[in-house]
Amino acid sequence: MINKHYKKLFERGKIGSLELENRIVRASTGTYLSNPDGSVTDRLIKAYEESAKGGVGLVFIDNAATLKEYHMGVCAASDEYIPGLSLLAAAVAENGAKSGMQLAHPGRDGVFVGAAGAKAASRMQWEDWYQWGFAVPQELTIEEIHEIVNAFGDAALRVKIAGFDIVEVLAGSGNLATNFLSPGQNKRNDMYGGSLNNRMRFLIESIRDVRKKIGPDYPLSVRLTLDDFEPDGVRLEESIEVGKALEKEGVDVFHVICGSHAEAARVAGCTIMPLALHLPAFAAFKKEMKTPVMGCGSITYPELAEEILESGKLDFIAMGRPLIADPDWPVKAKEGRAEDIKPCIRCNDGCHDKGMLSHKPGVCTVNPTLFKSEKLAVTKAEQKKKVAVIGAGPAGMEAARICTLRGHDVTIYEKRELGGVLIEASAPDFKADIRRLIEYYKNQAEKLGISVVKKEATSKEIISEKYDTAIVAIGAQLRKLDVKGIDNPIVINALDVLNGKAKVGKKVVVIGGGVTGVEVGLFLAEQGKEISFVEMLDMFMSGIGHNRNAYNERLAAQKISIHTGNLLYEVLDNAAVIMDRFGRKTELDADTIVLASGFAPQTELKEQLEKDPDIEVFAVGDCVGARMIFEAIHEGFLKARRV
Repeated sequence: MINKHYKKLFERGKIGSLELENRIVRASTGTYLSNPDGSVTDRLIKAYEESAKGGVGLVFIDNAATLKEYHMGVCAASDEYIPGLSLLAAAVAENGAKSGMQLAHPGRDGVFVGAAGAKAASRMQWEDWYQWGFAVPQELTIEEIHEIVNAFGDAALRVKIAGFDIVEVLAGSGNLATNFLSPGQNKRNDMYGGSLNNRMRFLIESIRDVRKKIGPDYPLSVRLTLDDFEPDGVRLEESIEVGKALEKEGVDVFHVICGSHAEAARVAGCTIMPLALHLPAFAAFKKEMKTPVMGCGSITYPELAEEILESGKLDFIAMGRPLIADPDWPVKAKEGRAEDIKPCIRCNDGCHDKGMLSHKPGVCTVNPTLFKSEKLAVTKAEQKKKVAVIGAGPAGMEAARICTLRGHDVTIYEKRELGGVLIEASAPDFKADIRRLIEYYKNQAEKLGISVVKKEATSKEIISEKYDTAIVAIGAQLRKLDVKGIDNPIVINALDVLNGKAKVGKKVVVIGGGVTGVEVGLFLAEQGKEISFVEMLDMFMSGIGHNRNAYNERLAAQKISIHTGNLLYEVLDNAAVIMDRFGRKTELDADTIVLASGFAPQTELKEQLEKDPDIEVFAVGDCVGARMIFEAIHEGFLKARRV
């Protein structure tokens, strides 16, 4: 049946002999839900049951190690793993999707995943990792290369025996095959180094061994990095030649990406990067291939996915984070309920910084129930209560949504608009992803029939209305600095810049180099302002996480200066006087000084309400302490489950 909402997205597709119900593929992502030895656990099975139930056509599991010394997710290094893998494949099939397993050897990335004695194409390491203290991998001997090639084929056969519908070889993201393909990482002078023909030899031999052992008809995918953005690294032109060579070896589909784990923000993209950021490379690659191509990277919502498929630039849409944010993404899209999809905001704060890159089970900023859907199920409350949610930022909106789903009578008090500080956070065009989150919460409030009172709530009113529970989510206010001249008219706060209330001059000094300061400074710099950042810590961009390189790249194109280890000492009529820890003062010309020096929680309302013995009071979000969106949404969710 043709889907009336997204015709191409829900069109059947074929990968070799494998037929899929639709064109949506869940890409392999690290979950850290396996046992330490890579064997399958019940919690891993439950996670992929949930993913399959959501309506994807094909689910790729965490990548599987081909050798026991590397524990990257699951393991397929010996026959003892087959029973657990078979349970995993069956769980996906029983819930309506086809299953795939990605095979990998980490190569130089082995030092990052904690493997002792990591080995790669050459004794080369990503410069930043080397500076951080990660070891340089050992160079593989030719005999060891042959052993690894053989291990890929053996692991692929185990995947087939276990009942998976397709096997995928990882030749991207900085893993071993990429180390061989990259001129910058492969400095060998034997038959596995030098020319492209030699550098692709390891991958070609691995694919040949896999194909020989799984047979001619079993579906085979290669996840291939087209450009890793590293110095003297993998480039599109050579990747096209690699693709043509792989087609001759019987590959059934290409799963294309860009970037590497060293440039992790560029693999999937982050908030300040364009959506579908690698699509030009994907399209150029597909144009040269006869084999179907699926692409992965910041394709986050159904309209965009449909447009890409209609254009013929990809045959399948692979995604990781959007299906982490909302496992039911495909079902909701198929039913024409795109507005009910909880959107991935590409923050990378949960899935990457707090999850995979911290070697912890995956978490998600907007989805508190990720991998915990049974434990944190939203059930009806035993007793219906009258609930006031005061403040409609992310914490308040999530709390209101969950309380309503639990059967409570909920009223939101918000003196401005629904969204709270998310309104300012999404003001720059480079933070537009957050606007979709605001719209999601607005739609849910309307659909759930949540009452909204557009005024500032007082303790007197909340008490007089006889609410059983009050959830205080009024946020925080920017700290006012005790500095001479701070009341000078040239001093404004960051939120007023973002919401358009403040007029900003040409030369701007931003006080604060954390998330808010960096984003308001970049917002102004891209309007042609000259920006000087002042940060009291020695580290600039504290709290931004592994998206740092993306911010650095964007800031590098602007007129900025950065002064770390300094604080604001005095405000003059046309300058900011800053001082370092040694008492040395510097005068910075300024038409405007923007304060982004941290937030102070607003606790007064909570303290007033707690004096009433008849009201249950919870505080969530920034009114408790400075929060990222992750902490705000998770607090709102968890406190609401207690009402």
